[in-house]
Amino acid sequence: MSRLSYARVGGMSSALRSAFASVGLSLLCGGPALAVDSIVVQTDHAQVLKLPPKATTIVIGNPMIADVAVQKNGSMVLTGKAYGETNLIAQDASGAVIGESKIRVEAATDNMVIVQRGMERETYSCAPRCQPTLSLGDQKQHFESVGAQTTARNNLAK
Repeated sequence: MSRLSYARVGGMSSALRSAFASVGLSLLCGGPALAVDSIVVQTDHAQVLKLPPKATTIVIGNPMIADVAVQKNGSMVLTGKAYGETNLIAQDASGAVIGESKIRVEAATDNMVIVQRGMERETYSCAPRCQPTLSLGDQKQHFESVGAQTTARNNLAK
C-alpha cells in the first residue's frame, strides 16, 4: 500500500501551485485530466508554484521524496526531500482528478564537491570555501558527524 500525503487548498504549499503553473497545466483549467512533464526540484530546495484553478485537494504520492505546503495566496511550495520520483495529483471539490504531474527530485550540484574513497563518500559545499555538508548517500560516519554538529549549532540558536 502506498503512502499518500494530502493537502487541502487552504494549507497547500506554494511549491505545488508553482509546479502546476510551470508545466502549463491547461488541463487544470477545465480540460481533460492528462499527465504532464516532470517537475524537477533538487534536494533541500523549494519551488514556488501556482495552484491550478478549482483545485481543492493536492496529493503527493510519496511524501518522503517531496512535500508541498499550500499558501493562502493561491500558490504552493514544493520541497525536494530525497532522491527519487513521485507524483502530484490535483482534485476538484467533487474529488475528480483535474491534473497530475511527475515530480523528480535530484541531487543539488551547484558548488558541491564529492570526495569518493572506494565505496565511501563525503560531500562538501564549496561556496566559496569547502565545508562539510549533509548529502544522502554519504558514508555513515561523515553524515552522522555533520548532522550532530548541525543539530547542536541550531539548538544553540534557539
